[in-house]
Amino acid sequence: MQLQNQCVAYIVKGDKEMVKLTINNKVITASEDTTILQAAKENGIIIPNLCYLEGIHEFGSCRICSVEVVGAKTLMVACMTKVKEGMVVNTNSAKVIKARKVLYELMLSDHSKACLSCNRNLTCELQKLGETLGVGESRFETTSCRNEIDKSISITRDLSKCILCRRCVTVCNEVQGVGILNAQNRGFDTTISPSMDLPIGNVKCAFCGQCTVVCPTGALRETDSTEKVWEAINNPNQRVVFQTAPAVRVALGEMFGYPVGTSVTGKMAAAIRALGVDDVFDTDWAADLTIMEEGMEFLHRVTDVLAGKKAILPMITSCSPGWIKYVESYYPEQIPNLSTCKSPHMMLGALAKSFYAEQKGLDAKKMFVVSVMPCTAKKFECTRAEMQNDGLKNVDAVITTRELGSMIKQAGIDFENLPDEKFDEPMGFSTGAADIFGLTGGVMEAALRTVYALLMGKNLPFENLHVTPIVGLNQIKEATIKLEGVLPQYKQFEGLEVKIAVTSGLAGAKLLMEQIKNGTSPYHFIEVMGCPGGCITGGGQPRSHDPQVKEKRMSILYAEDENKHLRQSHENPSIQKFYDLWGSPGCFKSHEYLHTYYIDRSGNNN
Repeated sequence: MQLQNQCVAYIVKGDKEMVKLTINNKVITASEDTTILQAAKENGIIIPNLCYLEGIHEFGSCRICSVEVVGAKTLMVACMTKVKEGMVVNTNSAKVIKARKVLYELMLSDHSKACLSCNRNLTCELQKLGETLGVGESRFETTSCRNEIDKSISITRDLSKCILCRRCVTVCNEVQGVGILNAQNRGFDTTISPSMDLPIGNVKCAFCGQCTVVCPTGALRETDSTEKVWEAINNPNQRVVFQTAPAVRVALGEMFGYPVGTSVTGKMAAAIRALGVDDVFDTDWAADLTIMEEGMEFLHRVTDVLAGKKAILPMITSCSPGWIKYVESYYPEQIPNLSTCKSPHMMLGALAKSFYAEQKGLDAKKMFVVSVMPCTAKKFECTRAEMQNDGLKNVDAVITTRELGSMIKQAGIDFENLPDEKFDEPMGFSTGAADIFGLTGGVMEAALRTVYALLMGKNLPFENLHVTPIVGLNQIKEATIKLEGVLPQYKQFEGLEVKIAVTSGLAGAKLLMEQIKNGTSPYHFIEVMGCPGGCITGGGQPRSHDPQVKEKRMSILYAEDENKHLRQSHENPSIQKFYDLWGSPGCFKSHEYLHTYYIDRSGNNN
């Protein structure tokens, strides 16, 4: 109490006023715009919390971070209460500890107790909180109204495990701007669901899976596909082909205790082969292929515009299936702006069952293609009726990075001690341009590297080939590439200023789509990735509490690119050989197997 009567001068740091306060008898200094939770953390004092996500969800719904503030009539929520000059806080008084335990027990009273069979067992934040608080069981029992399981193609919701923290609501509404998840009903009848408690597969969900990443329990998860994949692996009559996306290799290691941002490419290939898989291919190979097809498509569209012919610009990338479904649902009139290219893993699947099968004399009907993706929306994508050729699905199953990690553990594979192995040929070699497909700005940069080199006969005039204006995590990034000194055969492009934009996350995409819809878009080419930061933080990636997770995973993909001898897709000798046998980018056969179309979903609730 003595501290309350002391006169303490304000300290000014930069433009922010600093105040002195006491937490647990420790005098600390903090900016006046910080919360008690943040100030405590910055000074080595940990306040238990559950619903809080820094910079994303600061709602105070769980109230686990309640603390005692001298002079306040009630306990205060640390994640919502700003610090004040002279404030005296106790984070672990008897009153606080008792309140937290009661709050936790009340959560448990309405929560499924099937922990051993839950996919979040040992990684559940609610479970971990119980250990921290010293609570193993609840004295209270209620009859929950939240007991059904809602299973869609991509996402499964187990309402019996929902603790009403509303993290998913914030991510869906404020981060992604889709808004299909909200609190429904009131009191004990409250559920976190789509409107009218409709199944998630019956509303215009993009299936981005960002809700599954932030859910602290097993209430939201990817719909499991591992059982189907195990059946294929154990079927002697099926040839199982695996492929892995760029972002998987910089996140899979986290499932086995590696630091965030560790590349495990070689061990990943070895582990997949150890599962009993017949072919281990790299989706990066198809990323290089995508650049060849998409780059040619962009040049054709611009050529037509320059010649006064009808063509749709800006052209928008189509590698992110969550983004594609979003356009189909909310901006169907802009479908013609989308590149007609299939996403890379769909291209590889189509070619595995055609080009590769023909080269090896295999029966394509007996091939089972599995894509390991950082994405939950790709589970939906592989079921689309358009994604098939010769009567066969391009991809038979999609598993997430998390699911691959689980399969490796189930198989008893010692991941850490595996020797590095390489991908199989002919779809295992890639350039650095393919690696950066996994991060925001990467697809655009890869496309610019090849298109610029084709038109100009030289490399992009940026240091280390990185288009610096579109590097980083800003919501919308833009750049202008002026074409001066083009090769004679492309003289129609001389002097053209190509305006590009890049965004990640559907909230940013909405801003760009509104410009196109209103006829005010200044761009020729736009890259959209459905998840903030790109595939590195996709809905199927390992959950991380590292605040630098995006930056760390991003830096490793850039390093993968920079450490390769060949860094432009058109330089890939494997791709060159493919086209020698197949045809040319944009040819009739390419359009049949590597391109697709999209549909208007605005009138449907799915």
